[in-house]
Order: sequence, then C-alpha cells, then structure tokens
Amino acid sequence: MTENVVVPPDYRCGFVAIVGRPNVGKSTLLNHLIGMKLSITSRKAQTTRHRITGVLTTDSAQFVFVDTPGFQRRYRNALNQAMNRNVTSTLADVDAILFVVEAGRFSAEDEAVLQLLPQGIPVVLVINKIDTLADKAALLPFIERLAALRDFSAIVPLSALRGLKLDILQQAVEPLLPQSEPFYAEDQVTDRNERFLAAEIVREKIFRTLGDELPYAMTVEIEKFDEEQTARGQELRRIFAAVWVDRDSQKAILIGKNGEKLKRIATEARKDMEQLFDAKVYLEVWVKVKTGWADDTRLLRQFGFE
Repeated sequence: MTENVVVPPDYRCGFVAIVGRPNVGKSTLLNHLIGMKLSITSRKAQTTRHRITGVLTTDSAQFVFVDTPGFQRRYRNALNQAMNRNVTSTLADVDAILFVVEAGRFSAEDEAVLQLLPQGIPVVLVINKIDTLADKAALLPFIERLAALRDFSAIVPLSALRGLKLDILQQAVEPLLPQSEPFYAEDQVTDRNERFLAAEIVREKIFRTLGDELPYAMTVEIEKFDEEQTARGQELRRIFAAVWVDRDSQKAILIGKNGEKLKRIATEARKDMEQLFDAKVYLEVWVKVKTGWADDTRLLRQFGFE
C-alpha cells in the first residue's frame, strides 16, 4: 500500500482479471487500458504465457488489471498445465473479471473458459473487435445470445485495438471494486521488473519475425541484466538473452540465413527496450537447444513458470 497519499473516503481499488480463449485481444485490451505497451501482442495464439499486472490510477479508483494466458486445452505438456494453473489461481484472488470474447464468434473454447469463472465474483462480458464485424446488425442478437449464458454485471462491446468504448468499460468496472486505499503509487504501471519485460520484448520480436515458422516450444531467459552508466553518465542496460528451443532444426529457423533473422530480432528488441527503459541498451541474443524443456518442471521453474 502507498504511504502519505490522501484519497477520498469512497476511493476504490481492486484486482480485475482479464480472461478469455487465446487470441481474443486480452493483451491489447490491457495495453490500451493503462495507456502503454506492457503486455506483448501478436496474431499467434498463446503469446501471453505469464500473468501480467497493469495498473490504472484515476482520481476515484485504482484498477489493478491482471492479463492471463489464454486457457489452453489443445496441448497437455507441463508448460500448458502451468499456464492453466496460472489462470485458475488468478481467478480465485480478484474482485472482478473481464471475460473477453470476439464479436460474432463464440466457440467451444469460449464456453470452456466461461465454465471456469467462479460464481461469487462479478463478471463483465467484453465483446471485443466490434470494428471487424462485417454485419453490424448481427451484434445485438449476438449480445442477447451470450447474455442468456450468465448473469453478467455488465456487457460492453468495444474495440481494444482502436480504443473504442474503453471509457464505458472503465465506468462499468469501477463500482465492482471494493472501497480501499490504492495499492500502488500513482505513477506505477506494473509490478513486473525490467528483467522480465526485457524477456517479453525479445519473445514478441520472435513471434513477429518468424510468423508461421515459429516453434511452439520456445521461451526466453534473461541470463544477465546489468544496470550501468556510460562514461558520459547515460543510463545503460547490458542484457544477455537466451532463446530456448526444443530441436536443432528450430535453432536454425531462429537464426536464419547468415544470422539475418536473429539479428533482426535483436535489433528490434533493443529499440523497444531503449524506449521503454529510457536508457541505452547493449543486447546479445543467443539460441540454445534443450529437448523436452516444455515438460521439464525444473526448467519451467527456472524460466519463471509457476
């Protein structure tokens, strides 16, 4: 809890989970709600693998949003089991839930996530990507169909990517939060450190560079993260990142011809880090092979999976 902060007696503060099947736009929603790029995004499912916390502070409330991995039923390895546990444990400790679906589409995967949501916690149905709906007249029947599935606290159609109707979502969530002093300082936007964010940035650039070539069994570990100053007094981050894959063939894909893909990944990641950390960044990225790492619980703990 913050100290020496005077807030109104009716100030509200609470935790809000953002849940949904993979690729419905949960991370994009978080980024636009807090006004900065915190959670990485791509068109690939399962881009988010860790629980990401983003903090939005206003004059009347502090929203602590928790972006969760998309609940995964397709693969049964230890990695996915760890991510699914991440989702279910988050749901037990929040004050409200944003259940995100895609406008015009409600699949068996969406239904599976809905069944996970506890009954004692208020749920706001967020219908995302309304800007992509070809037949706008189909939105109302879609809302009516989903409204019958559960007693939602509110239903908010919006576009996270375009920032449409986010103010309405914020207004719907605020009354669901308990009266409390803020947990975080007014200027704090996450509880994650720079080391974690560096790994996420590298992983995002891999997603965006490789596209369909991306090996699913891939993760990034920051082996070294030093904070220094240059001779001119400028802030410097010296970062060594290891990209772990499952097979030698995947290593070759990541590196690319004459190392071109890995070089592009490192360059783009460095640019984003310099902007986020407001510092000069020296970044080295290496690719390492460990067969079966996604089923190795010891390595998963080393890589930060709970």
